[in-house]
Amino acid sequence: MFFDPRSEGMKPEPFAHSVYNAIVVPRPIGWISTMDIGGVVNLAPFSFFNALTGDPPCVMYCPNGFKPGTKEVKDSLTNAETTGEFVFNLCTYDLKDEMNATAAHEPASIDEMAAAGLEAAPCENVAPPRVAAAPIALECKYMETVRLPLSSRGSPNHVVIGQVVGIHVADDVIVDGIIDIAKLRPLARLGYLDFAVIEPSSIFAMPRPD
Repeated sequence: MFFDPRSEGMKPEPFAHSVYNAIVVPRPIGWISTMDIGGVVNLAPFSFFNALTGDPPCVMYCPNGFKPGTKEVKDSLTNAETTGEFVFNLCTYDLKDEMNATAAHEPASIDEMAAAGLEAAPCENVAPPRVAAAPIALECKYMETVRLPLSSRGSPNHVVIGQVVGIHVADDVIVDGIIDIAKLRPLARLGYLDFAVIEPSSIFAMPRPD
């Protein structure tokens, strides 16, 4: 089948749910910690996240939409723009429940890392803390926000871009001079309510052609 999302939306027949999130898969989860000017920590997962460049290393995440029941943008956007800093925390299978808990919509006054029962660890070059249990964290300096076209419901779409200024890697996932992905077991977002985990049996290498 073929459809034009500009005229037919993202849920044409025969689809019962929006199909786009089930097409662009798997997606890394941007588990983003930020801090407001008063020092309150926000932690939230974003399924539109990725690396942009390797030199210098830059990443992006998309805090789209409004807070539920309001016309206010999300705290992960406000905090990054206000303080100029954010942290990416790698979500693994072992942290899936805590990550899911931080998807709850809490008031800006709530420390969402503590509310999820997660221990915070200090960063070196930015003020927001990282998730201590996350085996990898990227400290980022905010660069810019790209404002994309509004959704069909009139809500905003934002791309936050940051430059990585510090990288934390747990010693136990470094094996023979490389990061052992099998030890990490990173979590990925699929469509609908589905997730996937990278298991050792699903990893294979392919030499590049000359």
